[in-house]
Amino acid sequence: MAHTSHPDLGRFGVFGHYSQWQQLPAQQLKDIEALGYGAIWAGGSPPAELEWIDPILGATEKLQLATGIVNIWTAAAGPTAESFHRIEKAFPGRFLLGIGVGHPEAHTEYKKPYDALKDYLDELARHGVPAERVVVAALGPQVLKLAARRSAGAHPYLTTPEHTAQARELIGPDAFLAPEHKVVLTTDADKARATGRAALEVYLNLANYLNNWKRLGFTDADVAKPGGDALVDAVVAYGSTEAIAARLTEHLDAGANHVPVQVLTGTDRLLPALTELAGPLGLN
Repeated sequence: MAHTSHPDLGRFGVFGHYSQWQQLPAQQLKDIEALGYGAIWAGGSPPAELEWIDPILGATEKLQLATGIVNIWTAAAGPTAESFHRIEKAFPGRFLLGIGVGHPEAHTEYKKPYDALKDYLDELARHGVPAERVVVAALGPQVLKLAARRSAGAHPYLTTPEHTAQARELIGPDAFLAPEHKVVLTTDADKARATGRAALEVYLNLANYLNNWKRLGFTDADVAKPGGDALVDAVVAYGSTEAIAARLTEHLDAGANHVPVQVLTGTDRLLPALTELAGPLGLN
């Protein structure tokens, strides 16, 4: 098992596209750290060089950065491992390498995603990347088990606390589990659902997400475009800051170690939203 030492990213982190973090002023990164969020998660499929990470970690003192995720089809394991070692040397213990297969629809490789993932993990290991500094994007049972067996643990995306409970059961008590959850800071349900649907649009075409939602009991109607209210309400938290915090905390109660929070607003509203949520989340 890979999790002899557990990543400690605090209870909550902040999820955003890697291009968003590149553009965020250093002071805002410092402010996110000061609010008590333990990590920032960089989504998208960044190139293997990861040179944009160094200035982010350089601007902060102990904030950690995790990729969510480096795509195994588009970033080769060798250069990705070199980036890991460079960052680890400069900022020891502050970088967690999240990897995943991305969306199979977007790539035409012949290899099965599961086998490709296994091979990529083998190659990272050959290049000296410690398993406990790697997490795997995982939704279904097989990849969740692989994540627990071969890395620190799993980073599920667009799931529910029910999925978190099932994932914890599958991966055992010791693996790291960090499910992302989206939030909209509004008490207006129509507005929140409209924002949520816009964020979900691309995922309603992707088989791995559709299959996962159906395993969780959502119906064909729930997951048909543009996404039924039941699905949107399950994967996008909204309402009062207390209600949002309670929803996010359900993941911790279900067995998550850490929850990356994705605020569905423009970057200009990110810090105010995180500030409003910090108190109810028990961060400050």
